[in-house]
Amino acid sequence: MAVLGSDPAGGIADATGPRVSVVVPVKDDAPHLAACLRALAQQSATVHEIVVVDNGSTDDSAAVARAAGAVVVPCDAPGIPAAAARGYDAATGDVILRLDADCRPDRAWVARMLALLAADPRAAAVSGRATFVDGPRALRRPLAALYLGTYVVLASAALGHPPLFGSNMAMRRDAWLAASPHVHRDDPELHDDLDLAFHLGERDGIRWSTAAGMGMSMRPFGTGRGLTRRLVRGLRTVAVHWPVDFPPHRWARRATAALEAASAAPRVARGQGRA
Repeated sequence: MAVLGSDPAGGIADATGPRVSVVVPVKDDAPHLAACLRALAQQSATVHEIVVVDNGSTDDSAAVARAAGAVVVPCDAPGIPAAAARGYDAATGDVILRLDADCRPDRAWVARMLALLAADPRAAAVSGRATFVDGPRALRRPLAALYLGTYVVLASAALGHPPLFGSNMAMRRDAWLAASPHVHRDDPELHDDLDLAFHLGERDGIRWSTAAGMGMSMRPFGTGRGLTRRLVRGLRTVAVHWPVDFPPHRWARRATAALEAASAAPRVARGQGRA
């Protein structure tokens, strides 16, 4: 598994760096969204736009987002896959960052994610870990490490490369444009991060960072039902992609594409020389 450095933040020049969009899907989570948007307003690097995708909220989530200066994009289709994809479609930045409404990024989060992408120009996306910001204090770090560690191991085995974690990820906009027609955005029972990783990982690299700096709520993991739902969605996502996207098949396709590109390069060079 490719792992980037622990914290390469710093040295990001906002005036010359890429335009950044941050996508936040939300449904009926106004108080947590307000705290998330306050944290985003305090970032050390410039955020050019925040896209809040309102996935059918009945509370004042949309009003909270507008009051904070975010772009509110409605999404009537149910489910996180549809909402996340709608947000990525609407984003105009060169780099698209994603987190959830109940997340709390530290002040260097945007700068860190930009630096991680800059450190590996071949990577289409980067993702990293998080810690819990609520629940029993003594259990926050170990439970988060156990949860994400298990996810990374199992998802990497299914993918054949590191996964994405939607509470802490960044991807290049051109990578999303290439993957957009292929993601399963209309199935609310799929794991959207895992589905996107299948589509990004074969064409381009995904890198997993050990950097922290992202907090998330323990709410979804407080009951066995929440964990079971995530497990079922993950298994369903793998079933949708296998056996066509079984890792050895994906590696073979990528190797074939690399060989074809390598063999085509001399022909292109000779053609340019004759011109």
